[in-house]
Amino acid sequence: MTYKHIIFDIDGTLIDTEKAVLCSLQDTLKELQNKSFELDELRFALGIPGETALEHLGINNSFEANILWNEHLRKYFNTIKPFPGIEELIKKLKSAGFELGLITSKNRSEFSQDFIPFGLADYFGTVICMEDSESPKPSPDPMLKYLEKSGIMRQDALYIGDTAYDMKCASGAGVDFALALWGCNSPDHIKAAYYFKTPDEIGQTLQYNRL
Repeated sequence: MTYKHIIFDIDGTLIDTEKAVLCSLQDTLKELQNKSFELDELRFALGIPGETALEHLGINNSFEANILWNEHLRKYFNTIKPFPGIEELIKKLKSAGFELGLITSKNRSEFSQDFIPFGLADYFGTVICMEDSESPKPSPDPMLKYLEKSGIMRQDALYIGDTAYDMKCASGAGVDFALALWGCNSPDHIKAAYYFKTPDEIGQTLQYNRL
């Protein structure tokens, strides 16, 4: 399959935010509920909107709690970094003529705070954040909004992510999905057109398929 647009998830795919997200969520819950959670108890929150995760944890005012969560996240910003090989991959794909895009469960404020500082945002054209579609992942709505906004057909796109939410978002819109194994905690039962162990495998595979 020859693709025109390569679309990425952010957390767990382009940048490693796991420690920052989970530790800051621990701090938030301790402050709001005076409860202590193990990190493994909170892993379900990776890859979904913050307000959704907080509602699942019994937080009533999830909007204000999400603001507090983001404040705690700043304490751990020094632990956030692009995965090895990501910057090289993005430059390689751009040089090869692919259009690059993003679909994330982050809202626009979180996108600005957590991703833009790494200097990679300019490589991406269409960016779909949480508030840009009617429903967040795992709904297909973010992908359908991406297709509408970019003006491409579903067969022209490949979505690369690290969770079942990403898979369902892509498959629900009829878009091929590739699993980023380097950021995936539970690869079992995630169906994908491609399973990539490293970012470099993406570049090699996509450039080969273009020949």
